[in-house]
Amino acid sequence: MADKTEEAGGVHFPFPFTPYAIQKDFMAALYQVLEAGKIGIFESPTGTGKSLSLICGALSWLRDFEQKKQEEEERLLEAGADPLNNGKGQAPCPPPSCQQSPGSPRAAGEPDWVTQFVQKKEERELVDRLKEGQVRRKKREERLRQIRHNASLKFAAKRMRQEDEETERLLRLSREMLAAGSGPEQLAWGEDELVLAEYESDEEKGSASGVDADEDDLEEEHVTKIYYCSRTHSQLAQFVHEVQKSPFGKDTRLVSLGSRQNLCVNEDVRKLGSVQLINDRCVELQRSKHEKKSVVEEEKPGRRRRLEPRATCPFYNHKQLQLLRDEVLLEVKDIEQLVALGKEARACPYYGSRFAIPAAQLVVLPYQILLHAAARQAAGIRLQGQVVVIDEAHNLIDTITGIHSVEVSGSQLCQAHSQLLQYMERYGKRLKAKNLMYIKQILYVLEKFVTVLGGNVKQSPNTQSLSQAGTELKTVSDFLFESQIDNINLFKVKRYCEKSMVSRKLFGFTERYGAVLAPSREQPKLSGFQHFLQSLQPGMTAAPAAPAEEGEDRAPRPASPLMHIEGFLAALTTANQDGRVILSRQGSLSQSSLKFLLLNPAVHFAQVVKECRAVVLAGGTMQPVSDFREQLLACAGVEAERVVEFSCGHVIPADNILPLVICSGPSNQQLEFTYQKRELPQMMDEMGRILCNLCNVVPGGVVCFFPSYAYQRQVHAHWDKSGLLARLAVRKKIFQEPQRVNQVEQVLLEYSRCIQHCGQAGGMVTGALMFSVVGGKMSEGINFSDNLGRCVVMVGMPFPSIRSAELQEKMAYLDQTLPRAPGQVPPGKALVENLCMKAVNQSIGRAIRHQKDFASIVLLDQRYARPPILAKLPAWIRDRVQVKATFGPAFAALRKFHREKSGSS
Repeated sequence: MADKTEEAGGVHFPFPFTPYAIQKDFMAALYQVLEAGKIGIFESPTGTGKSLSLICGALSWLRDFEQKKQEEEERLLEAGADPLNNGKGQAPCPPPSCQQSPGSPRAAGEPDWVTQFVQKKEERELVDRLKEGQVRRKKREERLRQIRHNASLKFAAKRMRQEDEETERLLRLSREMLAAGSGPEQLAWGEDELVLAEYESDEEKGSASGVDADEDDLEEEHVTKIYYCSRTHSQLAQFVHEVQKSPFGKDTRLVSLGSRQNLCVNEDVRKLGSVQLINDRCVELQRSKHEKKSVVEEEKPGRRRRLEPRATCPFYNHKQLQLLRDEVLLEVKDIEQLVALGKEARACPYYGSRFAIPAAQLVVLPYQILLHAAARQAAGIRLQGQVVVIDEAHNLIDTITGIHSVEVSGSQLCQAHSQLLQYMERYGKRLKAKNLMYIKQILYVLEKFVTVLGGNVKQSPNTQSLSQAGTELKTVSDFLFESQIDNINLFKVKRYCEKSMVSRKLFGFTERYGAVLAPSREQPKLSGFQHFLQSLQPGMTAAPAAPAEEGEDRAPRPASPLMHIEGFLAALTTANQDGRVILSRQGSLSQSSLKFLLLNPAVHFAQVVKECRAVVLAGGTMQPVSDFREQLLACAGVEAERVVEFSCGHVIPADNILPLVICSGPSNQQLEFTYQKRELPQMMDEMGRILCNLCNVVPGGVVCFFPSYAYQRQVHAHWDKSGLLARLAVRKKIFQEPQRVNQVEQVLLEYSRCIQHCGQAGGMVTGALMFSVVGGKMSEGINFSDNLGRCVVMVGMPFPSIRSAELQEKMAYLDQTLPRAPGQVPPGKALVENLCMKAVNQSIGRAIRHQKDFASIVLLDQRYARPPILAKLPAWIRDRVQVKATFGPAFAALRKFHREKSGSS
């Protein structure tokens, strides 16, 4: 269908088809938020075309902004030409950011001629900057135009890649020939000088320095852009595909960012598997590229082999990265297309995409990169004056908290201590006094951390049983005092770790020598990871690996646990009131842990809202929004006037949804699934009778959400014993949500096939019943559209466990820090209710996925009838909800709804 241009609020919005009225309203509201520099909270239910509304609304604003900026620059350049060339006429008026306030010291205390001279100088500098920017922009546009229309450039680049590959092949053959011999002959004294040193051509030397060889070609000025971030790579890929299909797909310079694990094309690095190992290896290869240092390999005491160059990454090449950067900007690509292009160009997509950021108009990236200051800096992201759109923002507060909360296990602490101790013993005589001092400080800190858990660094953490078990929560200062490290300057230790890169040195040490977990004098059995390290060493034979214990994580372990512990040390430098330390003692030292819990996520979000021109938080279910306003924005210093809320209804007709609150069951049992009552046999029986009645009248699929996996299993076992499960199976085939991620897809496939088969075959079985869990694998991101979800049942209210030490501390923190108006619920209690209702809203949002879809939503608990709880439901559900005190009227409404809808569909 041809693209259409729609007008809303006086702005023309290109759109791939005629938009819904709510999409027009969404785009107009979004445009105004970006234009006015506000913070917007946008709610648009799933199935209403939220992604396209975001794309067309935001990129329309960017189109107009760029046009106005270009016109203003041309006006200033034109006005500045006369006074600069012939000294006549009025000088251009600089932008407000360059103007001095009337009351400034210079205006008040300096002669007029000095003020005029300085002002004219600033005007000249402004015009010069505008000219430079114009030249850079034209140069970039010409470069991209040539690549788009001139295939010979691509062929030349391909030929250059082939030459590089041939050179690499010949070098590899030469090394293999040398390795195939019996080893180098013993040379006489002084004969070393006759042996040729490793050869590097001038071209290789140029490329070996990476981007430093021609930094101007890769570094550009950051243009105004939109940063779009979401939770998962699949959601980001889906967004990129929407951009490709939109009217902006051909003309937008879009860059997709991802982790090294997703973007690395160096197979030798990728096969390491672990995220930290891949990161460590990549950084090590880049350092080798820049430093061009050599390592000395020790053979026998008093003898050394020739200096050999350190390995570098063949995909980190200046010319190829420059080509990849331009190819990325040329047309919209998702992560998979970017990786394929990187392999073809033999250039690193991870760095190539980052070099494309300055010139990009739209940058697509995961939460973790945008919301963490260090990750932003490493990626080269500058937020000053830019626009940030955070999609799927319903869990933004939890995401920020999770990113900045760090947990280290007793096993990691012991391993780091052992590795660092062995490192110091081996290289202690070569280290400077200051290095030794800091290493001893780190060793002391690690030892004290193990001691505060009740362990001993001199023993294996797996064999150490702790005398006292349980969870203890402390302020940062109390934890430092109890650990006896309050006399150590952690800021200096943190800075030393960053500057010296001691954790990466330790990684190289463990990689080369396979440093073991416990002190060498104990000679314990090597873990699977140390066997892996030893297997990398030529000539070393690893002993058979011990079988992994049941429940042990078989994923590759980080080579340098110290790097993970550095994050914990950095967290301890957080303000005392904004965080807590949780000491978890669980039987053995290896299972025990120290966790830093961030209580105030606003401290990290404040920098984002302060630097950005505008921030948009968008989602399908953003209710209740009070959390965003109070916990995040107000605490980050955002004034209430700057926050704009937009919530639109659904595109479905009003009679396509039937939301019911059922307060009692068929036998008049009051439904209140509190923690104390939900395990009562009569309560589980009543729930089963309700489901049996529902399955008799609802066609297709029914999805029933339970508060937890444990409760789901308990109910399933009770029904199996009482025969209720067999009664349910007469009408619906029963499926259970698996706890393992790798089994979810298979269960969903079988569930879908069953519903499809029942719909075609007819008979007694009319579909399937899925037992799911709130907050589980199927409560978010899963599509139960059409016959897959004709009815969604919510059993009880999924309140988080009030026994959780983390939740109790968070509640106490909010009660102390947030203001409480008279008559309002305490902030801590409001947090618990909001967490519950956010989970409910996400779960019931699995149904109703498009305009012609229909479904019933059944909330089984009389507490849902309370006005404060109903107010936290999405508006499009809240406005249509019916509260039924008894089961009879509720069942009649359900039967009528599904009979009419099934007959008309």
